[in-house]
Amino acid sequence: MNDYSKTVAALKRRGYEATAVSTKEAAAALVLQEAESAQSVGWGGSESVKALGVRDALAAAGKEIRDHQTTMDLFLLSANALTEDGVIVNIDGTGNRVAASIYGPKRVVYVIGRNKLVAGGVWEAVNRAKRCACGPNCRRLGKRTPCAETNLCADCDSPDRICKVTAIFDRCPSRTPTRVILVDEPLGY
Repeated sequence: MNDYSKTVAALKRRGYEATAVSTKEAAAALVLQEAESAQSVGWGGSESVKALGVRDALAAAGKEIRDHQTTMDLFLLSANALTEDGVIVNIDGTGNRVAASIYGPKRVVYVIGRNKLVAGGVWEAVNRAKRCACGPNCRRLGKRTPCAETNLCADCDSPDRICKVTAIFDRCPSRTPTRVILVDEPLGY
């Protein structure tokens, strides 16, 4: 496993609970453990969390699962990018996913694959999100944008544009206990 101790320590300094694991299976076990006391689980539309295969297990355990909800006991999502010094960056079209990660749920858990970790600062993280996540997400969602076709951000004015809201998390939000699980595997876009 890669050494994520610097990033884990940085996340902890920034007020997050942080853990690094080797595999998505280990991450799935932690997510299921987090969900044990939750009655409802919000789902941030994350391909990274989807890759863990926990949604069916949560439903089978009787958890109410909703997409993009701010009133859940637990909200699961990923980040578009994470800097080595612990800054989380998410880009969203509507803002509902980032809103739920800021305020509302009783607890938030990020699952972030190694492919989303950037060595540089915030602007490298924003660029990574636009370069690596926006095009594939537009294609997945059936959006008609230049990046869906070329995989290059054109800073377009398309009504289908999904990069409308950029949230930069310098610190863990004050009233939202948040855990970050770093996974030493590529997950999502």
